Amino acid sequence: MDLLSLMDAYGSEDKCRTILEELRWPEGPRCPRCQGTKLSRISTREQFDCDGCGYQFSVKAGTIFHDSHLPLRKWFVAVYLMTESRKGISANQIQRMLGLGSYRTAWYLCHRIRAAMVEADPTPLMGTVETDETYLGGKPRHPAKSKQEAAQQWMKHKVTVLGAIERGGAVRLQMVPHNRKGDVTAFLMRTVDDHAEAIYSDEFRSYDDIGDEDTRHEAVNHRAKEWVRGDVHTNTIESVWSLLDRAIIGSYHKLSTKHLPAYLSEFEWRFNNRENPYLFRDTLTRLVAAEAMPYKELIA
Repeated sequence: MDLLSLMDAYGSEDKCRTILEELRWPEGPRCPRCQGTKLSRISTREQFDCDGCGYQFSVKAGTIFHDSHLPLRKWFVAVYLMTESRKGISANQIQRMLGLGSYRTAWYLCHRIRAAMVEADPTPLMGTVETDETYLGGKPRHPAKSKQEAAQQWMKHKVTVLGAIERGGAVRLQMVPHNRKGDVTAFLMRTVDDHAEAIYSDEFRSYDDIGDEDTRHEAVNHRAKEWVRGDVHTNTIESVWSLLDRAIIGSYHKLSTKHLPAYLSEFEWRFNNRENPYLFRDTLTRLVAAEAMPYKELIA
C-alpha cells in the first residue's frame, strides 16, 4: 500500500473505525467484559452498549488506542510511516508530518505502536544461522592514559546487543548486560532451534563450543582478515548491523538504554516482515489486540 492508497481507503474517521472493528471482531462486535454479542450501537458517541451487562465501550477500549484523543487518521498515518520507513522514523519527524502539538505526544504515539510490534513467543531460528554482537553508545569524553583504561572506558559507554539471523529468514535481537559466554549461550538457546543445521560466527571467544551433535559451529577469523570460507561467513548479520546503525545515526540520532529494547523490537518487526504485502494490516491487527500502555507506565 502506498500513501495515496492509504488516504483513499482510510481518509475519514468512520472508515478507520470500521476497519478497526473488522480487525478486532472478525465475527462481529463482542462486549470485552462479558463477551456478549447482543449490543446496541450508540452512533452519536461511536460506542456500543452491551444489552447483557450494560457496559459501554468503543473499539478502542482496552487496546493501545485506549484514552487516545488523536484522530484515528493520524494513528493510521503514523503506523504507515513507521512500518514503511526502512531505517525508522523519529518522533520529531512524526510530530512535524502529522502536525502534533508536542514532541511528547509524538514520542508517546510511537512507543505505543512499538509496543504492539513485540513478538511474545517468536519461532526459533532454523537452517543456517549467523550470530554476532554489536555495541551501541557514545564515546568517552576524556582520553585514556593506557590501553586497559581505554578499553574500560569504551565498554562503560557501550551497550551490548546480540543478534542471530536465519539465512533467508528472521532476525532476533536482544540487549544483554555483557558479551560474556553465559549471555551469548543463553541468547542462542532461546533463539535458535535445537535442530538447526549450523551456527556461524566470528572468532570471538564467547562463541566457543556453541555447537553440539545436532548443530555444527564454524567461525571465520576476522583478525586474520578471513571474511568468507566456503559458505561460512557472517555477512548477513553484518548487513543487519549496518541497517541498524543507519537507523540510529540517520533517524533517531540517539537512544536511551531504557527504551532500546522497544526500538530493537520495532526493527525486528519491520525487518522480519520486509516481504509481507499486508504489513500495514497486520500491524493494525496487533494494535487492536495489544493492551493499553499508560504514559506513567512507559516513563516509570
